[in-house]
Amino acid sequence: VQLQASGGGLVLAGGSLRLSCAASGRTVSRYAMGWFRQAPGKEREFVANINWSGGSTYYADSVKGRFTISRDNAKNTVTLQMNSLIPEDTAVYYCAVDRFTYGVGPLVSTDRYDYWGQGTQVTVSS
Repeated sequence: VQLQASGGGLVLAGGSLRLSCAASGRTVSRYAMGWFRQAPGKEREFVANINWSGGSTYYADSVKGRFTISRDNAKNTVTLQMNSLIPEDTAVYYCAVDRFTYGVGPLVSTDRYDYWGQGTQVTVSS
């Protein structure tokens, strides 16, 4: 599976960005998918994940109420809508595919995912 993330950029605090992740090489419709981020000098951290059908979503406390994860299985894509951005959201954002089919619950560990996109930079200026 190859994952291509896009949609990052520079935005003022309070603004919005929409990240997209397109999967190719295999359908990901049976797999949960997640978004992670990594700021300079910090470990990669969980942002959100969505189950295989799109019926369940989970968020880190730091983004809850501001970010929305969604997916389109027909297009093999997952999206992260980010609103009310703050400087602390500045990071490289990565999408990833769950290691197992039909995973449930919050999947917060990087070890749970076996395919990763190349990352897209999000910079929020104050």
